[in-house]
Amino acid sequence: MADATDGMLPNRTLANKTLADRAYHIRRNAVRMGEVQGQGYIAQALDIADVLAVAYFHAMRYRPEDPDWEGRDRFLLSNGHYAIALYAAMIEAGILPEDELETYGCDDSRLPMSGMAQYTPGMEMSGGSLGVGLAIAVGKCLGLKRKGSDSFVYTLFSDGELDEGSVWEAIMAAAHHRLDNLIAIVDINNMQADGPSTQVSNFEPLVEKLEAFGWFVQRVDGNDLDAVREAFDAAKVHMEPVPRMIVADTLLGKGVPFLEAREKNHFIRVDAHEWALALEALEAGRDT
Repeated sequence: MADATDGMLPNRTLANKTLADRAYHIRRNAVRMGEVQGQGYIAQALDIADVLAVAYFHAMRYRPEDPDWEGRDRFLLSNGHYAIALYAAMIEAGILPEDELETYGCDDSRLPMSGMAQYTPGMEMSGGSLGVGLAIAVGKCLGLKRKGSDSFVYTLFSDGELDEGSVWEAIMAAAHHRLDNLIAIVDINNMQADGPSTQVSNFEPLVEKLEAFGWFVQRVDGNDLDAVREAFDAAKVHMEPVPRMIVADTLLGKGVPFLEAREKNHFIRVDAHEWALALEALEAGRDT
């Protein structure tokens, strides 16, 4: 594992923050961005913060000051509406300046509401059209192998994207090409625009299906930092030349009880006075 002296993982090795601290700040950054627009995919940002904390502050190799560094690991956000979460993680990582969070979703901002690679440093793909990220990751993995690179490609996609045939084609292609440099994470929060994901199009038993396609699969509580960290570690060192999938079960709105409890929280509006309450809830949960 590289250390800070070669410029690969400066945020992981030089700062004293724990992964829990990182996850807290990712959630806090996301809430602050959400307040700019008064609405958005806040619940998803809260549910995936622990996964992003492990990815950016434990697993991945990158240089904050040089987002295009050739030796980096790539993180592809297929579910582009989760951009608020990824911006929050990249702000915490020092890839983006903190003061830009106040421009989230505004005209001429580098932080559009759906992730766009041409606007945002560190954003590896434009993910507004759901179901394409895993296929793009397959292509990037093949390209890196041709170059002889030892970099990993991580891609995050949502359980709603399992409705898309292109995802299953990519799952099959990744196994066919034995892409052991691919680590995919699917966020299972069981909610999409049309309702609970398993009721819109049931994908279970998911682990067994993915294993049948030839993947190394782990299913974990995506809001348990230790479990997520162990899953990332196991994915990186797995010896078989096969792609790796982490199935992360998460809770929409994690860390803010009144958002966790909302019946419809795929895209939410938050009343003006509730933003301060959300930040207070995160702070209170940090102390427990």
